[in-house]
Amino acid sequence: MEAASRRRLLLTLPHHDTSPHWDSRRPPSTAEACLQARRHVIGRTVTRNAAPGVDGVTWETYGARLEENLRDLHARLHRGAYRAKPSRRTYIPKADGRQRPLGIAALEDKLVQRSIVEVMNAIYEEDFLGFSYGFRPGRSQHQSLDALATGLKRRRVNWVLDADIRGFFDAIDHEWLMKFLEHRIADKRVLRLIQKWLSAGVMEKGTWRASEEGTPQGATVSPLLANIYLHYVLDLWFQRWRRKQARGDVIITRYADDFIVGFEDRSDAEQFLALLRERLRMFALELHPEKTRLIQFGRLASKSRERSGLGKPETFNYLGFTHICGKSKAGFYLVKRHTMRVRMNAKLKDVKAELQRRRHLPIPEQGNWLASVVRGYFAYHAVPTNIAAMGRFRTQVGQHWYRALRRRSQRDRTNWARMKTLVDRWLPKARIQHPWPEERFDVTTQGKSPVR
Repeated sequence: MEAASRRRLLLTLPHHDTSPHWDSRRPPSTAEACLQARRHVIGRTVTRNAAPGVDGVTWETYGARLEENLRDLHARLHRGAYRAKPSRRTYIPKADGRQRPLGIAALEDKLVQRSIVEVMNAIYEEDFLGFSYGFRPGRSQHQSLDALATGLKRRRVNWVLDADIRGFFDAIDHEWLMKFLEHRIADKRVLRLIQKWLSAGVMEKGTWRASEEGTPQGATVSPLLANIYLHYVLDLWFQRWRRKQARGDVIITRYADDFIVGFEDRSDAEQFLALLRERLRMFALELHPEKTRLIQFGRLASKSRERSGLGKPETFNYLGFTHICGKSKAGFYLVKRHTMRVRMNAKLKDVKAELQRRRHLPIPEQGNWLASVVRGYFAYHAVPTNIAAMGRFRTQVGQHWYRALRRRSQRDRTNWARMKTLVDRWLPKARIQHPWPEERFDVTTQGKSPVR
């Protein structure tokens, strides 16, 4: 209890100290946190060419009088005159063809949010559980994927719950979120700042709309707030259920609002799914009925279905990969991971469109750009068992390039033999860039399992 109280006081801040200097012996005030942006935020986490918010202020404009602007922001924060601006609503395409809404914050809101997030991270990193990987310092999507693959291989998993929370970021209940924050943050000024960001609203096509629930995707503070919400709604509740009610082995990994749960017993899986629906409903959330599935999956499930003549288990998707029950060349159980087809097709569509825009540029410029695209794609997707998909991606990029070159002039004499030379010269060859998941998992966790 004393430790919890001590941690809760970490954001209890002095009200009258306006010193702009960082003092490692005490936590910074809200206003001081803003000035820390000069050292800890500006030039490191603020994208200087990012789209402006509703006020139209760019980094170039703000940075021209940086010191003066930061001191003015410091003064407004200190006297309570800072006002959060609405997010500017924009949309980006999703891999499935739908549009994902994003909220672009004003530059000063980004600075203050980033500074507050850095202070809050120090507190919540003490609390967050090991199986939560999304948007946390020193954690990544591949660590979550490694934990999942390792759990599926080493634990007695027969059933997998592939869960999807419908419109999670837009459905977060503000009242519940503030209650959760009050558990750990004692400084009322920090709480008021967060409340201002939540209630600032959204500006879309010149029309302001109130935001009574949700936190805008794209806001700097949103990932942390989302993790805090699910820490209380899902993580702690799941840990208690597994310890007190589960009869068999259970694993989980979560990345933001995307999570996978594996079960040994079907009865555990069905009970958990029913209780999960009730639990989420209490906090204004719900599972997407069409995207949430409970399937047979795992080493033992694969053997059981094979004996029953039911064929291979179904597959599921997580963090860009389709997970498949397979076998190694030696006949041992192996979780294979292939790039999700819809993700690859969406990326190739983007490459094709951009090639049309760049088709009149010199070939070396096109080649350099395509090389960077392929390298970036391989950097994430080139995992063991996925080499064939990487080769297909490279081949199709080359084919799109060939067609773009042929279209730029009716007299273009580029044939496939010459094109193959260009592809081999410019496009990196497919090769595995990641270790086997259980090998990296053992190194990063040092024997402490974040799926447990």
